Amino acid sequence: MFSIQISHHPILCWISFIGILMSLISIEGCQSTKHSTGTLVDLTYPFDEHTIYWPNNQPFHWEKSSWGHTHQGYWYASGVFSASEHGGTHLDAPLHFAEFGWSVDEIPLTHLTAEAIVLDIRSQASSNPDYTLRVEDIAQWEGQHGSIPRNSIVFLLTGWGQFWPDTSRYLGSLTPHDSTTLHFPGFSAEAVSFLVNQRAIVGIGIDTASIDPGQSKTFQAHQVLGQANRFAIENVAQLERLPPLGASITALPMKIKGGTGGPVRVIALVP
Repeated sequence: MFSIQISHHPILCWISFIGILMSLISIEGCQSTKHSTGTLVDLTYPFDEHTIYWPNNQPFHWEKSSWGHTHQGYWYASGVFSASEHGGTHLDAPLHFAEFGWSVDEIPLTHLTAEAIVLDIRSQASSNPDYTLRVEDIAQWEGQHGSIPRNSIVFLLTGWGQFWPDTSRYLGSLTPHDSTTLHFPGFSAEAVSFLVNQRAIVGIGIDTASIDPGQSKTFQAHQVLGQANRFAIENVAQLERLPPLGASITALPMKIKGGTGGPVRVIALVP
C-alpha cells in the first residue's frame, strides 16, 4: 500500500484529485471510495432517461450508434448523446444570468477546486418547502464554525436529494412541466450578496433544481451571482455525506466553449 498527500495549493490540489481519480478509483453513479487520505464521495447523479431537467428543456438522450463485434472480430461500441445545458448535476456559468460573465470554458481552474462549506437548512425546509437561506442562517453557522473562508464553495443542504429522481416530488409540483408551479427551497438574493461581497466565495451549490427557490419569478439569486462572475452547481447528489466544513471539492464541468452551463462531475474528498 502507499499513501497520497494532497496539497492545499488550489492547482496542486486539482492535479492530485485527477491523479487519484485516474489511478485509484472507478466510481459508478453516486458512490464513495476509501483511500489513505480520506473518503472520495461522488456528488454527481448519472445522466440517463431519469435525469431531471428544468421544465421544458430538452432532456438527456443517449443511444447506441455502433455496438457489437466487427467483421474483423474485435469489439467496437459508440453512442450519441444530446441534452440541454441545465439539467442533472450541472454547473451554471456566470454567463447564464450576466451578459458579460464567464462562459463555462472561461472559469479558472482555481475556482473549480476549493474547500466545501455546507449550510444545513433541512429542518427549516421540511416545514416550509419555499424556504430561502437568510443572512441570519449564515451568521448562525459562523457562530458555531467560524467565518466562512475566502475562495470556498458554499453548498446548501435542503434534503431535497431524497426525492431524486421523482420529478413531481423533487420539483414540488403535480405539473412539473409548468415552471410557475414549482416548490423547493433555495438561496435568497441577500444571502448570495453577503457570500460574494463579504466572504469572497468562488461559487455556491445546492441539492435542488435551482439556487433560487422554486417559486422565484425573477431569479434574483442567479442574477446577483452572475453579476459577481461566480458559478452555481445545481442538483448536487449525496450532499448529506459532507461535513459542515473540512471537505475539499473538485467540480469539472464539460468544457463547452461559450456555454452557459453544462454537466459537471463533482467529487468531494472528506477527511
